[in-house]
Amino acid sequence: MVYQKKQPVDSLRDGDRVEDVFAVKLKRGVQAYAKGYSFHLVLTDGSGKSIDYKYWGGRDESRVKALYDSIKADSVVHVQGRAGSYMDKLQITSNEPDTVQPLPSGEYNPEDFIPKARRNLDEMWGEVEGFIGRVRGPEVKAVLDRIFGSKTVKAEFMKRPGAIEIHHNWVGGLMQHTLEVAEYAVLAKKLNSQLDEDLLIAGALLHDIGKLEEIEVTVRIKGSKKGQLKGHIVLGYGMVSRVMDELGTTDEVRDKLLHLILSHHGSQEYGSPKPPMIPEAFAVYYADELSSKLSEITDYVEWARKNTEDEFMYHRRHGHNILLD
Repeated sequence: MVYQKKQPVDSLRDGDRVEDVFAVKLKRGVQAYAKGYSFHLVLTDGSGKSIDYKYWGGRDESRVKALYDSIKADSVVHVQGRAGSYMDKLQITSNEPDTVQPLPSGEYNPEDFIPKARRNLDEMWGEVEGFIGRVRGPEVKAVLDRIFGSKTVKAEFMKRPGAIEIHHNWVGGLMQHTLEVAEYAVLAKKLNSQLDEDLLIAGALLHDIGKLEEIEVTVRIKGSKKGQLKGHIVLGYGMVSRVMDELGTTDEVRDKLLHLILSHHGSQEYGSPKPPMIPEAFAVYYADELSSKLSEITDYVEWARKNTEDEFMYHRRHGHNILLD
């Protein structure tokens, strides 16, 4: 039997009966409560949203613990329960005889758990090649050709999400985000002719290249071990640095390209080892901000319109109301 996804997380409402499949994002251990033993999971699916899940079991601790232990990180589970509001937050709960059951591979469709691409992948790759084709400086062009000419890089870059959550967290999201950054960066060149277009394009295309190693995709989007320990800025710096070692790139080009990667989060507070120190680095930083922040807020407005009839909804990350009308 193959379980079909019925209702995405972001469409669940208070009081909905739930009999559906989800990917397990987090597990939290077994605890005693007044009537028995419970455990807590965080579930996700192809909507890109997450929801808390609480299993309220009976007094047989060994039975509840065995069920909990059978569920692994990245398991796909079939859940019976009900959606309800708790402390102004929606969650799913199961009370016996409802239960949660881990599914073996083959009993679910893996594509149900990762948000689908929003643009044609081949079309976007053509745009990446178009930007590389605009680069005139031989050293910068050689770096881009070496990195994006790799079949492995191409395959991963085309499908990798741009983030675990927040923005561009769907198949091809990294490529879409990268192209948006490139578009904003070259627009800066139109308005400021003194900027170096080669550096703008290279900085845009390479700024998040470390996410190829930072982000993993299983039945959910998650951070890799090295991604958690190092982060995509360090990983991207290492990847591009090794390529330039192989190519014998001059120090002047090398230092500027690496600076664009190191500074693209703007400050140490947000993870950049160095702040932007050349005009092109400022352009790439703000282009990255525009792409990520607009993706975040437009997705939020779209989601919020489905979840309230109010004119405004409070955005926790930004700390103020957002107009939905």
